[in-house]
Amino acid sequence: MKNTFARILFLLAWLTATSAWSTTMSGVVFVVIDGDTVLFKPDHVPAASRAFLKIRLADIDAPEKEQPHGEASTRMLTDLVLNKHVEVDIVATDIYGRSIARIQMGAVQVNAELVRRGAAWASTRARSDTDLVDAQMEARRAHRGLWQTADPTPPWEWRRVFNTP
Repeated sequence: MKNTFARILFLLAWLTATSAWSTTMSGVVFVVIDGDTVLFKPDHVPAASRAFLKIRLADIDAPEKEQPHGEASTRMLTDLVLNKHVEVDIVATDIYGRSIARIQMGAVQVNAELVRRGAAWASTRARSDTDLVDAQMEARRAHRGLWQTADPTPPWEWRRVFNTP
């Protein structure tokens, strides 16, 4: 029963990520939590809001830290954005209160770059995004990152086995 409830909540979080609204802001990533989650401090904090946002990168899913390639994925995101000024396009808020967003750093679309480097999968919901699909195919053909393994376990399967959100 508990697993069913957790799955329903997870599904609702993903459905929420397709929301039609979006907010763009600039600021600095000051903590990288894992391969697809950061803490972000906006340049201008709106009244009555937090001084920082916990951001989950949209349209991708990186290996969990305990999973093979998890630490490498975290390092890759760290190298790309830690202590750097970025643009964040928030597309939704999930049930955990995280902002779901795409991060742009100059000409680099960070979410897609992680997929291109083999540090994350294009989420199954992003399969219609040809840039992400092409980036994943490129990484797989070149055996980059997690694609060095013949059949890497996707994080959504890893979480199901280890019962993590």
